[in-house]
Amino acid sequence: MKYLVTGAAGFIGFHVSQRLLDAGHQVVGLDNLNDYYDISLKQARLDQLLHHSQFTFCHGDLADRQAIASLFEQNGFERVIHLAAQAGVRYSIDNPHAYADANLVGHLNILEGCRHHKIGHLLYASSSSVYGLNRKTPFSTDDSVDHPVSLYAATKKANELMSHTYSHLYNLPTTGLRFFTVYGPWGRPDMALFKFTKAIIAGESIDVYNHGKMRRDFTYIDDIAEAIVRLQDVIPQRDENWTVETGSPATSSAPYRVYNIGNSQPVTLMAYIEALEKALGIEAKKNLLPMQPGDVLETSADTSALYETIGFKPETTVEEGIARFVSWYKAFYQQ
Repeated sequence: MKYLVTGAAGFIGFHVSQRLLDAGHQVVGLDNLNDYYDISLKQARLDQLLHHSQFTFCHGDLADRQAIASLFEQNGFERVIHLAAQAGVRYSIDNPHAYADANLVGHLNILEGCRHHKIGHLLYASSSSVYGLNRKTPFSTDDSVDHPVSLYAATKKANELMSHTYSHLYNLPTTGLRFFTVYGPWGRPDMALFKFTKAIIAGESIDVYNHGKMRRDFTYIDDIAEAIVRLQDVIPQRDENWTVETGSPATSSAPYRVYNIGNSQPVTLMAYIEALEKALGIEAKKNLLPMQPGDVLETSADTSALYETIGFKPETTVEEGIARFVSWYKAFYQQ
């Protein structure tokens, strides 16, 4: 089939594009190659994808309505995996308009393209951050997600609402994917694992917020990609018996679905750092700090619905995943 993958030069988009290409599909990868983090890393990912004859790169911006409309008009996509977004919780506090452009306007442009060109299935990236002030764990897609604590989280919740509207009005099958702290080879430099590794190797101290007592459901990238590739074949169907009063918020009378994709084994930030120290063979110098604005104490995914649907749930341990990341990092940066 012919896929559009947005954010193809990004962390998750790169891995998903590789999986689709290896399976024999055609992939058109859209990315604006912005400078939110090191462009050379994005270009290196892109260079890997360009080795595939079935891959075509499109340099463009999600917020450019005409460009996105033309992209759909010219390509005849069968499915769309929408992973491009302005990422980062902290960055959204200082740069809110970047999130409105990429995550709201951009998502709308993708929905419009899917609507007008009768796309068979739209999968899109949501986030565990939508759970916000929720304290009940593990986080379930049956839970309310009406109290986000960052603008980034609010835009991801908005994406789910916008998608439901298009599923309802235009019978567009949409699946939202709530990712839980993704890490692994080719990861983002703004994420903790990347920053910690760089600093520890350089002999610099690392900032450990809330004294390392936060717990995160760290999810390895290969598990994320596996779940996405399996879910793209599971097209949501209408459920005429569904009602707001009795149905789950993750389902609908429309062809709409939302899933958690997480490891379901949260670990403390300090345990995560210890696994990194072991993989590097270096003890980190830790700068213990209080909680940051926009952060949450714990994330933990209930992935029972995911397992029931595709017979798969992420299980890579942080020790195994971090060791693989360190091997990639040392090779890529010749450390």
